[in-house]
Amino acid sequence: MQIWGVVNQKGGVGKTTTTVAIGGILAKQGQRVLMLDLDPQGSLTRYFGLSADDSDNTTASLFDEPSAVQIINSVRPTGEPDLSLIPGSAALSALERKKASTGGMGMAIARALRLIATEFDYVLLDSPPVLGLLMVNVLAASDRLMLPSQTEPLALEGLERMVRTLEMVKKSRGSAPPHLIVPTLHDKRTRAGKDCLNELRRRYPDSLWRGAVPVDTLLREASRQQISPAQINESSRGLDAYEQLLRDIAAGTECVETPDKPGAWMAV
Repeated sequence: MQIWGVVNQKGGVGKTTTTVAIGGILAKQGQRVLMLDLDPQGSLTRYFGLSADDSDNTTASLFDEPSAVQIINSVRPTGEPDLSLIPGSAALSALERKKASTGGMGMAIARALRLIATEFDYVLLDSPPVLGLLMVNVLAASDRLMLPSQTEPLALEGLERMVRTLEMVKKSRGSAPPHLIVPTLHDKRTRAGKDCLNELRRRYPDSLWRGAVPVDTLLREASRQQISPAQINESSRGLDAYEQLLRDIAAGTECVETPDKPGAWMAV
């Protein structure tokens, strides 16, 4: 089982869309995929038409040392084959106050997922945009981190905070999960979009994906229909980009090359 965390210390950069898009593609390829909504706002939960106000059988329950059976009972179908979800709830917002001082809580998600390691091929963790107990759990549990970053100036500031956090984790623990910055909501028609993408390339050449996910109304349409983008029947530049992202990761060619070298890939 591979565990991928989707993180950034800024909201609105495409974390949930990235989680759903990657999850849907992997599931369509026949992988058994479980998504965990660890954001108290419950965007991933609501994406699939579930309530984020329920208090039972949610990701908040994973912090109470559940059994494997209890965890499996929390898994909800999304309506798509091989794509499942443990929903979030408002109870996640209270965890910081109730559990932060309890020993070992930073590894609660990692412990819970070990109990169901044979049930799924991939687990995708949708993290809140705040550095606290929930994000610490995502960082501790993940084998790989995805850092979606909208290509606009304010998003670069949130990304910089996230990268500094990972550097602090590496210094304190001696290691940190490998991370890949994924440019999202990119509009190549605007000067701001072009400048921000070039700035990402300048700052993070060793950890920046060599492509970019473009602004695509079909991704919004998938959300409206409460389906993953992989279920869209029309041609989608956004979906094409996420499919390329997964191909690049599988081939080990995901990081950016200098723009003047062949091999750089860009969704248009």
